[in-house]
Amino acid sequence: MTDRDVSRRRFVKAAGGAAVGTSLSGCIAQAQTESGAVQVAANTDLKNNSAAMEEKLHEVGLSKDVSLDVIAGRASTGARQQQYNRWLSANLSQPSLLMMDSGWTIPFIVREQLTNLSEEMPDLAEMVQSEYFETFSETAQGANGDQFALPLYPTTGNMLYRKDWVKEAGYSPDSENWATEPISWKTFSEVAKEVKAQRDDPYGFTFQGKSYAGLSCCDFREFTGSWGGSYFGAKENLFGPVGERPVTTDSKPVVDSARMVRTFIDGDAENALDSMTGDIAPRTVLQWEEESSRKPFAAGNAVMHRNWPYAIAISGAEEEFGDDLGVMPIPYGVTPGKAKFDGYGGSVSSLGGWHMALNPNAARPEASKEILRAMADPEFQLWLFETLGYLPPRKALFDSERAAEVPVMGRYIETLKYSVAHAIPRPVTVAWPPESAKIAQQANASFSGLKSPTEAMTDLKRQLQNIEEASQREEQSSNRGRLAAGGR
Repeated sequence: MTDRDVSRRRFVKAAGGAAVGTSLSGCIAQAQTESGAVQVAANTDLKNNSAAMEEKLHEVGLSKDVSLDVIAGRASTGARQQQYNRWLSANLSQPSLLMMDSGWTIPFIVREQLTNLSEEMPDLAEMVQSEYFETFSETAQGANGDQFALPLYPTTGNMLYRKDWVKEAGYSPDSENWATEPISWKTFSEVAKEVKAQRDDPYGFTFQGKSYAGLSCCDFREFTGSWGGSYFGAKENLFGPVGERPVTTDSKPVVDSARMVRTFIDGDAENALDSMTGDIAPRTVLQWEEESSRKPFAAGNAVMHRNWPYAIAISGAEEEFGDDLGVMPIPYGVTPGKAKFDGYGGSVSSLGGWHMALNPNAARPEASKEILRAMADPEFQLWLFETLGYLPPRKALFDSERAAEVPVMGRYIETLKYSVAHAIPRPVTVAWPPESAKIAQQANASFSGLKSPTEAMTDLKRQLQNIEEASQREEQSSNRGRLAAGGR
């Protein structure tokens, strides 16, 4: 995921959370913690609420003699990934627990840097794989299906819209159940254009179209997936094998999704998609990330807006749009039955979120395991949702009365449940970092008209194939090195 700490701070403010604290410096993890506390590398939210969190963990069963020393990780998720790699590569015993982005947990598993929970805590691992959202749990699993981290909370893309304006235009989102029955991109574009025209608003649709990590992992994956397309064919190829899976960016559904976005920006473009209503997104969307795309919507200058749950908490507050905010799943291009690649089609949302992993060299391994067990308690997970807006990783908790009563977010709990259930994770492998950059560049070029969608996606296929082949060679060389050294 991209860096959204500013966005998360806005969410905490909207939910009545604590103020932002300081970040972790590189040397803190090497210091001794007081009274043998278990050091947990987390984020600013958990750091600022660490006392209340520890109290809740004790309440759900954590031994009273186990205390936590929560440290806030670096603001950028990429910087935090690099910091964790340095700590684990140096075999440091602290932090004992590490909060990991679901988008880059698997590379740590591949490098054998995390404790195998299926071996050390088999009952916990089995519970996770039977009760949690399957796709989210898979982002913390090894190639053999073993669980290497406890899923903490998922996050997923959703479509926000001005329900009051849409109703005034004659549409019926409630009776047609837009909240859990996705509409098509065709209908979406028509509604956005009509409401935009009636209200004389600058924008019909705002989203994240900048050439950055958020485009390749999130928005463009939702566009392509909802048309039945994919970067690497069927869903089973998400996590590899690198160099052996097909590269399918030049396929019709991927090209059509790029044509659709091009149409949204310029309805008269040479490569416009005839079935779509155009001119609903501004050209400036090509430079927008999460916050820059959210601000026009929050200011009342856009009909539709794609973003993460934090934006729902902000705009759904009573002092903002309140009940006038509508939320629905990402629209679809084709139904799953008509998708070219298995596992795609229909409403497809990008899956993000965070896990809690155990350092294999943890200073207090048994106490650390006890914390993981307490964090897996449903009561603790509901507390996180009520306090910080972190969506529960357990499917059943979305159906609880407690979840429905959470201010603002509870109003949209059915939509959030649908989106998480239909979310697809990033295709994170050793090849993903360079692939992500190329995907973002070519997608942005196709949106802007710098290249035609066909040309951009064909060029992208060649680039990804080269990266896949190079990464495969590098991985094979690394494996031979480990074997020569007597490793696994």
